Amino acid sequence: MGLMLLKKALQDHDFPAKAVDIFLQTGIKSLYPPQAEAVKKGVLKGKSLLMSVPTAAGKTLIAELAMARAILLHNGRCLYIAPLKALASEKYQEFKKKFEPLGVQVGLAIGDMDSPSRYLNRYQIIVATAEKVDSLLRSKAKWLLNGLSAVVLDEIHFINDGARGPTLEILTTRIKQLNKDVQFIALSATVKNASDIAGWLGAELVHSAWRPIPLKEGVYYNGQIVFEHDGTRKIVEEAPDEVSQLTLDTLRGKGQVLIFVGSRRSAQAVARQVAGSVAKVLTDEEKQKLQALSKKVLGSSRDATKICHKLADCVKHGAAFHHAGLKPRQRELIETNFKENLIKVIGCTPTLAAGVNLPARRAIIRDCKRFEAGVGAAYIPTSEYKQCAGRAGRPQYDDYGEAVLVAKSASESATLFERYIQADPEPIYSKLGEETALRTHLLASIAGGYVHDVKGMLEFLEHTFMHHQQEDPDTLHIITEIFDFLEREKFIEKSGYRFFATPLGALTSRLYIDPLTAITLREGIDIMTEEARFSPVGVLHLMTCTADCPRMSNIGKALYEHIEHFATDYHEDFLLTPQNSALLDDFYGYLATLKTTWVAYQWIEEEREDKLCDFFNVGPGDIYRHTDSIQWLLYACTRIAELMGKKRLTFDLEALRTRVRHGIKEELLELVQLKGVGRIRARLLFEKGIRRLKDLNYVSKDELAAFPTIGKALAEDIKKQLVARKELRPRASVDALVTENAGSDEWVE
Repeated sequence: MGLMLLKKALQDHDFPAKAVDIFLQTGIKSLYPPQAEAVKKGVLKGKSLLMSVPTAAGKTLIAELAMARAILLHNGRCLYIAPLKALASEKYQEFKKKFEPLGVQVGLAIGDMDSPSRYLNRYQIIVATAEKVDSLLRSKAKWLLNGLSAVVLDEIHFINDGARGPTLEILTTRIKQLNKDVQFIALSATVKNASDIAGWLGAELVHSAWRPIPLKEGVYYNGQIVFEHDGTRKIVEEAPDEVSQLTLDTLRGKGQVLIFVGSRRSAQAVARQVAGSVAKVLTDEEKQKLQALSKKVLGSSRDATKICHKLADCVKHGAAFHHAGLKPRQRELIETNFKENLIKVIGCTPTLAAGVNLPARRAIIRDCKRFEAGVGAAYIPTSEYKQCAGRAGRPQYDDYGEAVLVAKSASESATLFERYIQADPEPIYSKLGEETALRTHLLASIAGGYVHDVKGMLEFLEHTFMHHQQEDPDTLHIITEIFDFLEREKFIEKSGYRFFATPLGALTSRLYIDPLTAITLREGIDIMTEEARFSPVGVLHLMTCTADCPRMSNIGKALYEHIEHFATDYHEDFLLTPQNSALLDDFYGYLATLKTTWVAYQWIEEEREDKLCDFFNVGPGDIYRHTDSIQWLLYACTRIAELMGKKRLTFDLEALRTRVRHGIKEELLELVQLKGVGRIRARLLFEKGIRRLKDLNYVSKDELAAFPTIGKALAEDIKKQLVARKELRPRASVDALVTENAGSDEWVE
């Protein structure tokens, strides 16, 4: 069968000459077999399509061509829905480069669910997460569906994810319901029941195991890799352990390595374990560049945690680890420099394979078991292995990729072959039948005006993947109970035979929170206002008791005793306790709320990041992620308090939210209003006698620039901000400022 040429395929489908030129500039001349099959099945004629093919087999190009057709030939709008913010940002950058020369505007929507999004109307391609698009539809953004021609569902196998899957499923169903002419282009890794998903979408199916870079899969045991179809390979490198031997063997052949392990701690340990071996193959120029990169990864010595130091030390030797406990900037540096082949090896958990496009010559899957509560060490799913294995093989660099499992015995080697290499990935199932998901999305359906009664909700659910799979639980019973619950808790009310959202129900839906979270916040607001009990610790703890707050578990014996003391010291501040709230019946769940609260409280008391990480055994990324969630919940609490007429309380809540955002004590609230001034600079200014914005009148631009961490550019910007705020008065001296503050009780030298 002859190759299908890209140029001819585009010309045959009436693509403008400029578009043909731009797509050819990528260097692609002929289409891969799965891409050619997609064209033959009508993707460039507007037919819906599911591509279930391996990583790097050309899924994104088909999505780009379908979007280009919809916009350039039919003046339509396209949605590109990605499961994760990182993936959405990556695609946004790619599409901007490719589409803007064609006059196509590309927008990105991954921010707060409640943020105003009218500006998105001007874009022909909107790259977004499922949660953001769902939030727009909840806000009745009819403009989004008007003129919508094509929807790309990237990584649609995420519909199997318990947390994100229901939103993706409901969103897809909603779009199908409201715009029957839309073209779906669904992209997936190879899954066992791809035909199920294609049938649900009414789409043609391209199902293929073809890869542009052949994949060799094997098991390493006793000094050699036994491949399924490619014989054996002896590993003769001298290194202190098996993983280092496998790593060094790859590096000698100018390849890179991803090492997949079962936990963050293991990711850090394995990166340090192989670093000495990696250092052996580095050139002098690479060593010099890695020294500079190591300093960037470490960041400010004032903020550097033990994890930062460990990471920086690994990077010096050409290795790194990657997990959610790192700062976003550190993850970005690792990813960029791995793609540029400066970092040679990354130790990571399988979440990296799902979240970022980082191929390597060899993927070593060291840990096939992971600890699960109530089960102990359990084998990871086959689909997870396949996701990791799919990262092996770098297009343009490698002739093949290798996925290597590590066995500890001959019998385990046989088990790994059977369970992972020779097995199909598990089928994908809907996760929509869980009551939590249905409760949240049912309220959103009523608040959005899409559904008004039990019958309407049941009719809507008949279009879902759950119904298509005929996996329905007792849907009528569950839906009826949820309607009763929402009415009883005053989220919805009946008018005639139809239900409508109350102001609380509409607000809860717009805030993108679980109705249970709204009930918890409402309960806490009542306690605060009735007893005038506003305590930062108590309010932070209230946020951690909500259904939407992720909690920090992992409480060892040493920390347990400290948490007990913390609970005793602040018992009177807590609004919810095991004695007055059924939410805290689970003892370990209660401990997790206390740990999360304590971390957040230490953060707003300006405890140093490194001390927080060391004491609580968390990463800097964990602190940012959890404080970000608490910030959002504080915003939700503020809005609900406002709705309840507790205006005075909203000021305290908003101030606390600002403290959580910046990690500051109350006395710095005014200073952090300045752009470019966070917890460190605000504290420095405060210690220099600058307590309020007006105090900056007494400091010249040059004096301000001389302060540590400020500098000339920021000093100039601060002065401009003050002029804009009308806070700037004629300059006095810094001595006058000290004199003015000297009589104040707040003044501390």
